[in-house]
Amino acid sequence: MNDYRTEHDLLGEVHVPAGALWGVHTLRARENFPVTGRAVRPELVHAYGAVKLACARTNHELGRWDEKTFQALETACEEMIEGGLDSHILVDALQGGAGTSTNMNVNEVLANRALQILGRPLGEYETLHPLEDVNLHQSTNDTYPTALKVAAVFSLRQLQREVVGLLEAFQAKEKEFAHVVKVGRTQFQDAVLLTLGREMGAHAEAFSRDRWRIYKCEERLRVVNLGGMAVGTGLGAPRKFIFRAIEHLRQVTSLGLARAENLVEATQNHDAFVEVSGIVKALASNLLKVAGDIRLLSSGPEAGLGELRLPARQAGSSIMPGKVNPVIPEAVSQAALRAIANDQAVTQAVCMGSLELNAFLPLVADSLLETLDILGNACRIFRTHCVEGMRADEARCRAHVHGATAAVTALVGEIGYEAAQKISQEAARSGKPIRDVAIELGVLTAEKFDSLISPDRVMQLGDAKAEKEKN
Repeated sequence: MNDYRTEHDLLGEVHVPAGALWGVHTLRARENFPVTGRAVRPELVHAYGAVKLACARTNHELGRWDEKTFQALETACEEMIEGGLDSHILVDALQGGAGTSTNMNVNEVLANRALQILGRPLGEYETLHPLEDVNLHQSTNDTYPTALKVAAVFSLRQLQREVVGLLEAFQAKEKEFAHVVKVGRTQFQDAVLLTLGREMGAHAEAFSRDRWRIYKCEERLRVVNLGGMAVGTGLGAPRKFIFRAIEHLRQVTSLGLARAENLVEATQNHDAFVEVSGIVKALASNLLKVAGDIRLLSSGPEAGLGELRLPARQAGSSIMPGKVNPVIPEAVSQAALRAIANDQAVTQAVCMGSLELNAFLPLVADSLLETLDILGNACRIFRTHCVEGMRADEARCRAHVHGATAAVTALVGEIGYEAAQKISQEAARSGKPIRDVAIELGVLTAEKFDSLISPDRVMQLGDAKAEKEKN
């Protein structure tokens, strides 16, 4: 038996491996675009399966195919949605042609998988054709951006779940560390006292805002241009298809999708992807900042700040025995930096659309979906491998409080600026802790000093004594 079959396109005939579910168009794309070495992201493939299923059901309602043929195609689409055909989508993530190669790869795989189900030979396109059947009443220009929006919505929902888990982990640490008084720092210098719990609570609040932002992103993506065909005029598709296809896509995905009122505009412009990418970039900026804070607070631990102890995940050095590095915050930081870089790629690719189409949507798809994926992964490992297991070094925090001039600020309301300054100067001269100096000078008792730097006192809103004297 031959180990290949012959297929043709407008450029001529080619040999395709006999057992391949893909065909001539996929083969051409593989030869033309060896760019990244990575295939199209699976989220996009699964979403494309949903779009093709919606279109197939619509076309069947309009009289296309007998029931057996339709059921075979429907089953193939369902398999693609579930990820069963991922290994057959081989075109490179970055490709010319506005995503046409992805659409054609999907069409060929669905056609041949349906032929398999029917018991027909692969490539027997007289029975079911990739273009004349699977792609019926469709264009890359409406199916690709629609599939991308569907994929992005599902990815956003997964990302939101991971962000919720992370903020809840920080909320738990806020309670766990509520009693730990520490030195607050501004511009890397000692400032005033606060609690480690309140510091963790601030991180939780930042991620809470991110969760809300991500939730609202779905609104930006729910309007699609399915049915618009090549430029949004719907040329080549019956009106019934244009109106029914979106209804079937809503049923297939269970998403609140809507057909754009202006299909021409929706085919030309993709600023919604820029908006979503920018919103998600806010999460990346918070992850980068918080991971940096955690890394800094755990520094040393003996010769650095050392106020936090992170879970040991792996040996830190091939030459320094006993060294353990903050590898999880470092990995999270790199994911955030990649997301920020991807946002720039999305922005520029959308800017480069021209006239009735944007030819650079493959870069938008690859960049945006990668961002949503890696930020979700970053949130998960940050939570499970770092935040949930980190603990406070209470002795180190206490030593910093007693030895830092930041503690003097907590005394000003009780003893006045001049007396507090005297304590600070003597501590600096003698090298003794602030607490010991205050007691030795007879300015405060040990009990009074401790009460002034207690968690409740340092975290009260405003100065109660000053308010009382004013009244």
